Amino acid sequence: MGDLDDGSEQCALDEQEVERTILDLLPRKHFDLIISHNPTGEYTRHVRHEETGKAVIRLWCKGKISTNELWTFAYEDGGKEFYPRPIENAPIFHILAERIWLRKYSIITETYGFEKSSFEAKTTPRAESFWQFTNPDDAEKWLNNGGILA
Repeated sequence: MGDLDDGSEQCALDEQEVERTILDLLPRKHFDLIISHNPTGEYTRHVRHEETGKAVIRLWCKGKISTNELWTFAYEDGGKEFYPRPIENAPIFHILAERIWLRKYSIITETYGFEKSSFEAKTTPRAESFWQFTNPDDAEKWLNNGGILA
């Protein structure tokens, strides 16, 4: 995690700053899998998540990061009509076993320190879903198509 202002009142950052921060955080190696934010956001208008998702795809396309697969979170919130929920028809969709969900919830509330009444705790999903890419060209086409699989 970088120090890129993750608060609710975010202003857009320079693309190069986001890319530079990601490269500074990642070791210079090949990854089997990178999981990142969705360029369209996991929930309506989380600017930093959107910027991060876009930057990861751009860096992969430029060959500055190397991975066999890229997964981006696949959630939607109906334009803030409801809490973010996994998109069931995404290429990867898994319902979490109770013990896994409890561990994840513990990370949110105990490790990260979010209150049980917080948005972060209330939106800890019981299922996970991801858009899956095995080559950067497909990810870039998806990005340029507004996060819609053609």
